[in-house]
Amino acid sequence: MERFDTVWHDARLATFAGPGLGIVEDGAVAVRAGRIVHAGPRADLPSGWDARERVGCDGRWITPGLVDCHTHLVHGGDRAAEFEMRLAGASYEEIARAGGGIVSTVKATRAADTDALVDSALPRLDALIAEGVTTVEIKSGYGLDLATETRQLAAARRLPAERDIAVVTTFLGLHALPPEFRDDRTGYVDTVCAMIPAIAAAGLADAVDAFCEGIAFTPDETARVFAAARMAGLPVKLHADQLSNLHGARLAAAHGALSADHLEHTDEDGAAAMARAGTVAVILPGAFYFIRETKTPPIDLFRRHGVPMAVATDCNPGTSPLTSLLLAMNMAATCFRMTVEECLAGVTREAARALGRLDEIGTLEPGKRADLAVWSVERPAELVYRMGFNPLHARIRGGR
Repeated sequence: MERFDTVWHDARLATFAGPGLGIVEDGAVAVRAGRIVHAGPRADLPSGWDARERVGCDGRWITPGLVDCHTHLVHGGDRAAEFEMRLAGASYEEIARAGGGIVSTVKATRAADTDALVDSALPRLDALIAEGVTTVEIKSGYGLDLATETRQLAAARRLPAERDIAVVTTFLGLHALPPEFRDDRTGYVDTVCAMIPAIAAAGLADAVDAFCEGIAFTPDETARVFAAARMAGLPVKLHADQLSNLHGARLAAAHGALSADHLEHTDEDGAAAMARAGTVAVILPGAFYFIRETKTPPIDLFRRHGVPMAVATDCNPGTSPLTSLLLAMNMAATCFRMTVEECLAGVTREAARALGRLDEIGTLEPGKRADLAVWSVERPAELVYRMGFNPLHARIRGGR
């Protein structure tokens, strides 16, 4: 007799194993020691099986736990005042060039200690958890000095002690030029490169990111930081081609980046390069919506070249104060015409791929961590179709 810790049965599964949704109509998920042992037809469970706990799902759908693969969840302050400025007609670039934008959040974050950063992040994290998120990526980038960047990353690392969540951290030192380096861009890039070995040695970051854009950093400056990341043994990601085409997607691919994110202005050369490198396109409709952009990311190019696409909230105080991955999927479908399958894979399988964690999470397959979301819906499309509605029935992380 084979004995499991828990079996969820009388369920319909969207496993995302292989292409498509991986639908199983009469399915079961069996877990032992926090790992999936079986995820498939209930009839395929071993004969005579037993479990310490049997959970009937009454025909509900089970998906992998959701993965938000791009957030700036830990920061000080807010930028509601800038929201008012934008409504009055100021552009993102105008606000940034006037000393607002990221730099205003830097001031608030530098003034916050680790406890304050954790406390302010928890309500945002709780909103994601309430919608079935079991893994979240959190970037730094609001310190722009070693002490505050370290404090941001340490706060992010503390969150799993406060909530049952897996956190992946990313060092984003090359996010904006801090005031003290206003007249010394090269000096700041040098400083960021010098931060990376210390942050890597402290085990505070799982990857390194950068903002390659006309209002941020050049491809050459970004490449220098990526070289430092490689020397420290950290993979890279890139905020690319959001407001203009500096060929950031191609640059990310050339450095074997896990992902390139935003991508509204990416061209076919960039899409083809990403496909060859296996770099995931992370689609961020919250920022597109919030700053009222009109240039949509080239979804058809990504489809044509076979670029995997993830969807994330980009939760941040200035351009995407969004804490709903369900709403992000609806925005991706409505604004960018992504399909239901692309959206759902984008917050499970492809989001895990964008974090380099597909061997651990993102699909319902034997051997993976038992991170599950159980939904009271009649069909998976409801998770993308509805707005402001949360049909989560249960969230399971590590089999609990």
